[in-house]
Amino acid sequence: MNLNQITKPARNLTHSATFYKKLGLRLIVDSIPRYPRFEYPEGASTFSLHQASEFNADSRIWIYFEIEELDAVVRQLIDDGFDCQEMPNDKEWGWREARLKDPDEHQLISYYGGSYRKNPPWKVKE
Repeated sequence: MNLNQITKPARNLTHSATFYKKLGLRLIVDSIPRYPRFEYPEGASTFSLHQASEFNADSRIWIYFEIEELDAVVRQLIDDGFDCQEMPNDKEWGWREARLKDPDEHQLISYYGGSYRKNPPWKVKE
């Protein structure tokens, strides 16, 4: 199995599409105001948005972007005008993370997990 796509709700597709293009995703399907789809700079997975008139805090999602050069990329995001709610820092689970929110308050976590991403010391033994 391979993760193909994640689709996230957005209130204003034009505003959100601009945000994700500025973040570095490439628009590959432009059916705004109904549906934009993007591809990531690396890998084969895609990401799309769908129109949602409203949602509550419990329905927000967290999206993780793995970035090996995390600190440099976060510095560039800040230079590009992004507001990071959490600067890069080392977590107790072995990842280095930084956080920002998209226009709909969904949590975007940029991180580098290294070998801990799929093989932490507490990994389930088969």
